[in-house]
Amino acid sequence: MRTFPASQLIINADGSAFHLHLKPEFLADKIILVGDQDRVNIVASFFDEGSIECDVQSREFHTITGKYKGKRISCISTGIGTDNCDIVMNEIDSLANINYETREEKPEPRHLEIIRIGTCGGMQEDIPLGTFLVSQKSIGFDGVLAFYHDRDKIADVGFEEALVDFIGYPKKAARPYVVAANPELVDRIAKDDMMRGCTIAANGFYGPQGRVLRVPIAVPDINEKISDFRYEGQRITNYEMEGSCIAGLALHMGHKAMTVCCVIAQRKAEAANTDYKPRVKELIKTVLERF
Repeated sequence: MRTFPASQLIINADGSAFHLHLKPEFLADKIILVGDQDRVNIVASFFDEGSIECDVQSREFHTITGKYKGKRISCISTGIGTDNCDIVMNEIDSLANINYETREEKPEPRHLEIIRIGTCGGMQEDIPLGTFLVSQKSIGFDGVLAFYHDRDKIADVGFEEALVDFIGYPKKAARPYVVAANPELVDRIAKDDMMRGCTIAANGFYGPQGRVLRVPIAVPDINEKISDFRYEGQRITNYEMEGSCIAGLALHMGHKAMTVCCVIAQRKAEAANTDYKPRVKELIKTVLERF
């Protein structure tokens, strides 16, 4: 049985995970991840009256665990970016599968179900503002998965190679990786009324998503190429910033994971909706019902 020293697994004096400040007993098997810490309160507003077990906040990481129609759920904010999601995914997995008293790996793995609810930008003309879009595949521009063993075993390497060649991906940038969401979880949440697609998780909001302000970008027509790309009947549908790390690490760790976003920007039409919160609230309610 593996034991994890303090330098590898940092546990706070109160027995909680280092960044999340969450104790093992407060982690549910069903987890909703959101980027915005204030969105945790929106999710929790749907929880059963009197069911909230914990409400913990540290930096951008905010956790509330409670019940929705009897289903025990933890909602955790990650902040923006896959680097934050690397922290969250590792700490929730440690809370589930490492004994925080002995620092030993538990003999029987605990499998979690993880859904990221977020916002995104649509990359195709037929994806209108307000669309609920499930990421069947996530394309990581961030490089996080390359720091973990055997990334190619869980990645769609053919998709990666075709994408790099087609768009003229910058040679000095981290190589994209492509990972699939859990198909059972996708079917359960998307049903037949949500769009499904392939989503880029960008490692920035401006240049990495083809936005140009005062500094030119390396591939000026990258978004046009991304929109035109096809691989085995698949196309790239949207941009967001967290899903690839969540999907990739979940596959490594033995958890089910997926991302679903509300489209709040249309990159082709150069349009955006800043009054998107009611629609996101509707998405949250839908996910809670189907989770």
